[in-house]
Amino acid sequence: MRIAASILAADFARLGEEVARVEPHLDMLHVDVMDGHFVPNISLGVPVISSLRKVSGLAFDCHLMVTEPGGLVEPLRKAGATGITVHLEAVPDPRPVERRARRAALGFGLVINPGTPYQALDPYLELCDMVLVMSVEPGFGGQDFMPDVLAKVEAARRAIDRRGLDVDLEIDGGIDPKTIGSARRAGADVFVAGTAIFGQPDPVRAIAGLRRAAAGGEE
Repeated sequence: MRIAASILAADFARLGEEVARVEPHLDMLHVDVMDGHFVPNISLGVPVISSLRKVSGLAFDCHLMVTEPGGLVEPLRKAGATGITVHLEAVPDPRPVERRARRAALGFGLVINPGTPYQALDPYLELCDMVLVMSVEPGFGGQDFMPDVLAKVEAARRAIDRRGLDVDLEIDGGIDPKTIGSARRAGADVFVAGTAIFGQPDPVRAIAGLRRAAAGGEE
């Protein structure tokens, strides 16, 4: 299991310091890119990611909450992204974006919102390096975990295992020590945490607590 810290919850005035403090204890950074159209908010973009790459050696898991993700593929690769996940709701046929990501040597994944059934993603599972199940509505940090989505995590895990695919199963939204165990039991293996890390008095200790709680959820 891996922990991906969402920098959306970090103090942007001290972003480099915040990341440097937790980097030795993380597996990757989760970078939310919002366009103000697919979701109401606008978050950081390519220049900030490029600046952050200069001070971090972690994998950058870029979650594109945007209407036209294809146009960001090459700029994000140049900025230092490692992989992108795009919303199936934004690109009902994700194959063109996936091909573009492969040409740019980026990892590719698909995201589904709480209201989208897993079955909508299933035909494209083989395209993915990662599947991301949202456990809150996209676009805002600090929301409460939605336990109903765990059935979709379980469905994704069954499909990945049944087909013998090398696909990471990520969950994002409301992940904290109280929810990470149930997400782990459902089959998730990458956990996005924002407020549960950067919103705590000791982020390093918070990461350790998440790992302990996830290990307690293993079967």
